[in-house]
Amino acid sequence: MPELVRLYIKNVIIGFGLAVAFVGMLLWFNVANLWHLISTSDIGYIAVALLLVFNTVVFAGVQFAIVIMRMAEDETPGGGKRDAIPTVDAAQMVAVPVPVEKSARVQTRR
Repeated sequence: MPELVRLYIKNVIIGFGLAVAFVGMLLWFNVANLWHLISTSDIGYIAVALLLVFNTVVFAGVQFAIVIMRMAEDETPGGGKRDAIPTVDAAQMVAVPVPVEKSARVQTRR
């Protein structure tokens, strides 16, 4: 199996674990009265399954993105010194009028 596929499957498993923990906490703390809604409904198991599936997609995607981005190599090994940006006083700034021909204006419809 290619290494990238193995990495993706590993992150999906981690994402599933995070989703189980997250949905478990949602139900345990009864956020938005979710536990009551699921436990009193005859098809509450579908809601739990959908919460698990969609949160697994989110958490696995985020986990995989973090791992892939952390694989990047540093492009600037030594950094460097930044030159100071000269400051300009407001008194030194002058507005410069720019002439515009009448034909160059954009016509709007009314």
